[in-house]
Amino acid sequence: MSIPVYADAMSEAVSVDVLAELPGNIWKVEVATGTRVESGQCLLVMETMKMEIPVHAESAAYVAEVRVHPGDQVAAGDVLVVLAP
Repeated sequence: MSIPVYADAMSEAVSVDVLAELPGNIWKVEVATGTRVESGQCLLVMETMKMEIPVHAESAAYVAEVRVHPGDQVAAGDVLVVLAP
């Protein structure tokens, strides 16, 4: 599943917001702030339409912020995790 991202143009070191593609429930969070992640690494697992959907990092980065916790309900377009180079 491709996760849409958006670059924060206000910062020199561009951060990337990982967004919820569909509304759903956060099932599991696999990373914490400050964690180094590799391309393809699972960041979290969402449950939507009775399916578990893993959300992966598209490139190597550091986790700048985790904005969700297990059990949270999210809407399509909500920021789940912020990644920084």
